[in-house]
Amino acid sequence: MDHIILGLLLLNSRTIYQLHERIEKGLHMMYSNSMGSIQAAVKKLFRCGYIQYEETVENGKYKKIYSITDSGKQKFTEWVSTPIGIQSSRNPELAKLYFMGFSPEENREKRLQEYISHLEEQYDVLSAICQEAENINVPDKHRDILLYQSAAARYGKDFMKFNIEWYQKFLEEMRNEKQ
Repeated sequence: MDHIILGLLLLNSRTIYQLHERIEKGLHMMYSNSMGSIQAAVKKLFRCGYIQYEETVENGKYKKIYSITDSGKQKFTEWVSTPIGIQSSRNPELAKLYFMGFSPEENREKRLQEYISHLEEQYDVLSAICQEAENINVPDKHRDILLYQSAAARYGKDFMKFNIEWYQKFLEEMRNEKQ
């Protein structure tokens, strides 16, 4: 979460609520978008001197607007410059699929359909982000940033598509087994 926040602050100064809003719009697939985890990361980054804030009052409301410090930029640059590691392919929801044979038969199809619907919602969000990225006009100095952000969104969209198709195929296999 720390690096996500540093990267977002590298793009723009933001309040915690603006960070939450941006993470919720597409980045929640990478990290939790809970206010608690964002606030904890912001506190940690502030204590380490990687971010700072400016206090303002806007429309009678007190706000802290966070920005990245030079040491935060250095920390982020070091992180983003390291090799991409192979992450665990852990998916806690697969455990439900693994043990689904123990659940009441009448619930199985319904649960899978609900999960597919959830995946389709995520796919739609990522499709909208990808579409938006295709139509955005950015200065040349930011083209590389957009290229990689778009690639991450396309990966997420393609991953969702794979999951939707896989679960739909499995649902069909399950239905055929009943016959």
